[in-house]
Amino acid sequence: YLVTGGAGFIGSNLVRFILDKGADVVVVDNFATGKRENIADFVDRVTFIEGDIRDRAVMDRAVVGCAAIFHEAALGSVPRSVENPAASHDVNVNGTLTVLEAARAAGVKRVIFAASSSAYGDQPDSPKHEGMVPLPVSPYAAGKVACECYLRAYAACYGMETLSLRYFNVFGPHQDPEGAYAAVIPAFVASLLRGRRPVVYGDGEQSRDFCYIDNVCRANWLAAQAPAEACDGTVCNIACHAATTLNEILGVLKELMKSDIQAEYTDPRAGDVKDSLADVSLAKATIGYEPEVFFRQGLVKAIDWYTSNL
Repeated sequence: YLVTGGAGFIGSNLVRFILDKGADVVVVDNFATGKRENIADFVDRVTFIEGDIRDRAVMDRAVVGCAAIFHEAALGSVPRSVENPAASHDVNVNGTLTVLEAARAAGVKRVIFAASSSAYGDQPDSPKHEGMVPLPVSPYAAGKVACECYLRAYAACYGMETLSLRYFNVFGPHQDPEGAYAAVIPAFVASLLRGRRPVVYGDGEQSRDFCYIDNVCRANWLAAQAPAEACDGTVCNIACHAATTLNEILGVLKELMKSDIQAEYTDPRAGDVKDSLADVSLAKATIGYEPEVFFRQGLVKAIDWYTSNL
């Protein structure tokens, strides 16, 4: 199996999961956002190629003999894409096309793509289901939707088996707590561990369907084993079907971490959506996915990891 972005948060966890299944793994990463420490514990058990997914020669090397590709590599972050839409497009869309073209040339049968819940935009309907028309409100989301369309087209035109998994707010070990683009849970945990006030953009009443990383790894593995007829460009939500507000997260974190630090509230960010809750029934029907680790349980695991690693 090939994992692109295998030194990133989701990718490195996925590599560990696949290795635990006894399979061989090739990893491609250029460390633009991935980290060497994320792969340190398994780098000697994989074939590691340091390179860019936009580089066709790199991808041609990487795909040789692969049963399936898990395409996780991307420039993440909605705010980053708002600041630099061209960079986001180049890596996320052009990069995905390069992955698909290399896969097609090498006869790789299956490509599983890391899509995003941001595709739904700020539509009021809840829960979000795959029959809804995508209405992206950020360049990041627009690029992820474009990639879903390419995967569907490659299934239709070339018979490639493709699946897009729309991840909702994934969290867990190896998610970066630092910098302007840190996701909310690692940022909150790091702040509380260091005795700093966590920063909340907006009033904290925005909600997300937080999904612990183990659920996402299992969803990818199920997608790799799914019957061919399920893989015709289908898009599936991967989440827990449970919404939690940022204020609720802070409450649980303060309880679990025995902290009474108050949050600092500031202006909302451009491109952020208000509420996000997933219907995951299609993923169950298509690949047999059901969440196994729910929010609070996942939060305990994440806190343990950050406490040991920060």
